[in-house]
Amino acid sequence: MEFAREHVGPRLVRTTTYVAAAWCAIALCAGAISPVALAAARQAGVEKSSVAKTPDGAQVDQYTLTNANGLEVKVLTYGAMLTTVKVPDREGNFESITLYLDSAEEYLSRRTVLGSVIGRYANRIAGARFTLDGTEYNLSANAGKHHIHGGRNGFQAIVWKAAPVQDAEGVGVKLTHTSPDGHEGYPGTLDVEVTYTLTDDNQLKMQYVARTDKPTHVNLTNHAYWNLAGAGSGDVLAHVLTINADQYLPADPQKIPTGELKPVKGTPMDFTEPKTIGSRLDQVEDRNYDHCYVLNKRPGEGLSLAARVVEPKSGRVMEVCTTQPGVQLYTGGIRLKTGRLSYGPYHAVCLETQHFPDSPNRPQFPSTVLRPGDTYRQLTVHKFSVLK
Repeated sequence: MEFAREHVGPRLVRTTTYVAAAWCAIALCAGAISPVALAAARQAGVEKSSVAKTPDGAQVDQYTLTNANGLEVKVLTYGAMLTTVKVPDREGNFESITLYLDSAEEYLSRRTVLGSVIGRYANRIAGARFTLDGTEYNLSANAGKHHIHGGRNGFQAIVWKAAPVQDAEGVGVKLTHTSPDGHEGYPGTLDVEVTYTLTDDNQLKMQYVARTDKPTHVNLTNHAYWNLAGAGSGDVLAHVLTINADQYLPADPQKIPTGELKPVKGTPMDFTEPKTIGSRLDQVEDRNYDHCYVLNKRPGEGLSLAARVVEPKSGRVMEVCTTQPGVQLYTGGIRLKTGRLSYGPYHAVCLETQHFPDSPNRPQFPSTVLRPGDTYRQLTVHKFSVLK
């Protein structure tokens, strides 16, 4: 596939890149720098590529972010999808630790949520309806009689506008979208911003901002599928997981919360101490975690630890912090084959930071109502490191 490339920002200029690459090649042959340092020197910055077009002719771009340590993040404007996160293992070998498809065209044809931004409402809303300020709103029912992940044509199925971001914090891309009043049944015109920022201390920040002109409900997340051993390497059952939550939300067979907050202690839901993901899977209904955890937060606390994942063989570590009150743990994986890789059950773990499912119909849950004049603002941070 022929890509049109545009280098963005002062840290990556075409002429400078060629000179640096020539110097690095000489230094590498002389043993002066490592291949890892070479990768970082060649690519630090933001790069924009035109990679596909939708059936109706809309251009899909890819933004590649690279920090000073060589970590690489790729984002498509289609679905605001996080398609690649490359980080090193303890030997300095870089691999993508998010499941991905081979090409942008595959994302368009498969209609997957792989790495996409989910909205307007992540997770489920019972009966595909809610009442707000005395008015009942009927949503698209795309999970039996229920509504999930924003409906049939949620945010994962649209092309976002995008612009590079580069400042003292790091390099990134800001994606914007205006969701019209009535889209998938939701009231209000909703202006949404999602900014991915990659910092030089190996953090990937996801900032969500939204504003509305009518009262509505908003609950945004990212649906990345993580495998710290590398995409396509097999299952994640030996990954060691910690979740900072003493309670979770029991749900019915359709995964609609009962409204109860139940202690995790003494159940296979308990990850307050590090445990392998597969250690108690046989005790979980359908042998799959698909549960929302109530994160331990003090009143008014903002960004705090949600989860920590360790892959023992590679030494890769991912810590997830969020301002959200919950995180959905999902281990079912995704069953598909790409040109080079095949994914199956348990080949990834999802840690979807979010408000609770069915909050619009559960007044005892933290509110997801957004009103005109207010701003929805949430932050999730993924911190990557390596055990020595």
